[in-house]
Amino acid sequence: YSLYARTRLGYLFYQRQVRKARERYPHGHSAPQPCCFPGVKILPIPVLSNNYSYLVIDTDSGRAAVVDPSDPLAVQAAIEEEGVMLEAIFCTHKHWDHSGGNAALRQQHGSCKVYGSALDAIPELTNPLTDKEKVSVGCLTFEALATPGHTVGHMAYVLDGGPFGGPPCLFSGDLLFLAGCGRLFEGSPETMLASLDVAVGLGEDTLLWPGHEYALECLTFASLLELDNPALEQKLRWATQQRQEKRSTCPSTLGEEQTYNPFLRTHRPELQAALGLRWAGGEHPNAFRARVLKEVRRRKDLYKAT
Repeated sequence: YSLYARTRLGYLFYQRQVRKARERYPHGHSAPQPCCFPGVKILPIPVLSNNYSYLVIDTDSGRAAVVDPSDPLAVQAAIEEEGVMLEAIFCTHKHWDHSGGNAALRQQHGSCKVYGSALDAIPELTNPLTDKEKVSVGCLTFEALATPGHTVGHMAYVLDGGPFGGPPCLFSGDLLFLAGCGRLFEGSPETMLASLDVAVGLGEDTLLWPGHEYALECLTFASLLELDNPALEQKLRWATQQRQEKRSTCPSTLGEEQTYNPFLRTHRPELQAALGLRWAGGEHPNAFRARVLKEVRRRKDLYKAT
């Protein structure tokens, strides 16, 4: 992990990833569906082998922001096709598969600002953000949320849907996936639990736009933990159909996620029982939930390795 995150070898590996993905998926790994509300358009851009970048457009002014531009060519093609002006790059964290396109896009769009946490070594960062700081792009308002755990400076971004008559939109990077969460590279289970709780606090109607297309893998793993969860079974059937047709599974909602995502169900007795974990009387409830999260994450890491 240190080689990937902290050395030039990581960047070279990322460049190889980009080349191979462009050859293998000339039109992207999934067929995304644009999401439109009056005055705003969210365009998922499938990049690398399973990443998503997001172009978020204020349709009245033609101003736009991009979240996690992994492949600058794919992002630039979307910008040109939509005929918009790129004003901002919102970077969730430093990993190359989320930040690798920052430099190339900044070269092409000189006035474009790069936002992110100063705690992460984000390439080309021009505007460091703190927790709950807000940024406007045209009529769009984004709020940055400090959500450490995957990396020490991980941030998620919430687009305020109120002015457009839509729900809030959470661009979660590697904090939260459909039925999954990011690996704990630079944080403890306690840290990640607190970050996930921040996300859940946004409300059930919040749309979840994750950094990766991991739905099928995460749902399949979740179904091994909770053997009798109708919401999970239904979502797995749906995701299987979507992926067979190479369709994107984004977005989900935070309300839906709480019915099947094991990383958001650490408080549920059925999940605790499935893991064989019991609450010790003197233990703080959140300390126990962190223990549950740690065990789910341990099993998921082993599952991915097989």
